[in-house]
Amino acid sequence: MTPVAALERVVHCLDRAEQSGFKAKAFVRALDVVRSLPADELEHRAVAGTLTELDGIGDSSAKVIQQALAGGDVAYLIDLEATTGVPITDAGAVYRNALRGDLHLHSRWSDGAATVEQMARTAIDLGHEYIVLTDHSPRLTVAHGLSAERLQQQVAEVARLNEVLAPFRILTGIEVDILEDGTLDHGDDVLSQLDVVVASVHSKLRMPEGPMTERMVRAIENSHVDILGHCTGRMIGKRDPSTFDQDAVLAACAQHRTAVEINCRPERLDPPRAMLRAAIDHGCHFSIDSDAHATGQLEWQPKGCDRAAEVGVPLDRVLNSWPVDVLIRWVAGT
Repeated sequence: MTPVAALERVVHCLDRAEQSGFKAKAFVRALDVVRSLPADELEHRAVAGTLTELDGIGDSSAKVIQQALAGGDVAYLIDLEATTGVPITDAGAVYRNALRGDLHLHSRWSDGAATVEQMARTAIDLGHEYIVLTDHSPRLTVAHGLSAERLQQQVAEVARLNEVLAPFRILTGIEVDILEDGTLDHGDDVLSQLDVVVASVHSKLRMPEGPMTERMVRAIENSHVDILGHCTGRMIGKRDPSTFDQDAVLAACAQHRTAVEINCRPERLDPPRAMLRAAIDHGCHFSIDSDAHATGQLEWQPKGCDRAAEVGVPLDRVLNSWPVDVLIRWVAGT
């Protein structure tokens, strides 16, 4: 294992363990430093014991680098692999084993920490057959959202990667912003070119119930919207769910074939269980999505699978348990 591969895996494990503090940032910085160094300089410094003289390399990352160069076990990585796995119940494992893909994730094109290829290769390692790349749309400037021009460039990159990674598929998509009036921040001309569209509310989350309901229903009625992302907008312990007519929104989802996302991010776990049960009763479809912004977060799907099992989501209504061709036909309405 190369030092770069070892540090990448350390960062992956820290991400899946929800560790985003100083330690994780330190290893990310060390990874950036190692990537920028010629291999011979790295080896020379490891032999000379001068790795920590480099800005961004500390004692822990230096030890990982030295052990990787030596070709033996990397002790810290072995410990992380053993202690940072995402737990799952037996019932949840039935859902996770059925999942063929992940329909909501981000890359460096917007606010993710990994390249599209890194996210795809990690998904392959996790046993997926496909992913949908859903970087943010332009309204979310803080997340470096994609303009129509940048999205076109990304679509071209996806086509290139699909030739390399076949039979694995990267489907084109976007997490489009639901604006205050229920319109979307990309037009039909852009959205019609994508395989899958996730629509989410990211702003004015405290709107009164009536206007928020109208806003969400109008977005759901858009024929290009396939999935309603993290529908209540809650952040557990930090932000209460938005207020809207739950039955009206779920009825619209069922009528217009817009799946309700079961968002697996630990700070979201959205929607709450009561709304999930109501969505089942309304006949909604679902997608169990990591909403990953880094490779390690792709391993968060068990969190949503456990919730789906707990409330009894019908597995045959989970979009990403379907073969990719079935998924594409469904979102196309055929």
